[in-house]
Amino acid sequence: MPDPATVTRVTAPWQRLLAEAIVDPVELLRVLGLPDRLLPAARRAAALFPLRVPAPYLRRIRPGDAADRLLRQVLPLDLECETRPGCSADPLAESAAQPVPGLLKKYHGRALLIASGACAVHCRYCFRRHFPYADAHTGGSRLEPALAAIAADPSIGEVILSGGDPLTLSDPRLADLTARIAAIPHIHTLRIHSRLPVVLPQRVNADLLAWLCRLPLRKVLVLHSNHPAELDAEVDAALAALADAGVTLLNQSVLLRGVNDDAPTLVTLSERLHRAGVLPYYLHLLDRVQGAAHFDVPQATGKMLVEALRARLPGYLVPRLVREIPGASGKTVIA
Repeated sequence: MPDPATVTRVTAPWQRLLAEAIVDPVELLRVLGLPDRLLPAARRAAALFPLRVPAPYLRRIRPGDAADRLLRQVLPLDLECETRPGCSADPLAESAAQPVPGLLKKYHGRALLIASGACAVHCRYCFRRHFPYADAHTGGSRLEPALAAIAADPSIGEVILSGGDPLTLSDPRLADLTARIAAIPHIHTLRIHSRLPVVLPQRVNADLLAWLCRLPLRKVLVLHSNHPAELDAEVDAALAALADAGVTLLNQSVLLRGVNDDAPTLVTLSERLHRAGVLPYYLHLLDRVQGAAHFDVPQATGKMLVEALRARLPGYLVPRLVREIPGASGKTVIA
């Protein structure tokens, strides 16, 4: 287990930072010194999908810059209120992939638990922005049927914790949940999909690291970072501590118009992730969820960008360009 003294930089009270995240567009604009003309649209869009930005992420946004690429990921816009053809509230047909509430079984050998409906940050392009978390998560009495379904299927070797964000759960709850998962004989790997080590690195504290070190499963953490400016010294320290706890670190990004849809940004992101001990994994084409169409980047553009990455990076730093197609047996690799 890592020495707790080595993670003192990331042991601030993450629960307080999570509770005190900005949820009011007025406060967001005030703190960042942005013009009041942005407020009416931000209020309209936030009424459809609430605003949430924690302070550690907010500090990385350039004040006074309405075009900042981190701001674009969290600022509600009027474009979210438009209804676009080809977009839906359930773009991946996840409602049809739940044998029991909160358990998604889409791919052979893997099962996904909606461990929490909460997130530390509300990304405006989120493909689950309309997900019915109140009816489809594994909290309370719903956990037993989900675990029973996993135990009854010996083809499942990997359990994925998703959400929301599973790291919004307390360490005791995570420890209890994963102990029960580890007790299923055919489970060998736990994968966690989380944005918290990036947007709220204080979450990676001594208790979380102790839980991970005790866990008798192979551990994979798939981060979600879209832009190199999201990675700072606090994030580096959190990721180093996770790696010392025996966690394999991967990153997935979403290709987003106005955020990372250019080769220099994606090259810098891959190189920056590698310096932090993280390997790029997937570059997702946008899931066409209602309210996020303005982030869409054409598939042809994505292919050209990946070719540009291949010309400038070693192969292990080039993420696979993928699209998720409902009903497919896995991610569809585009390039």
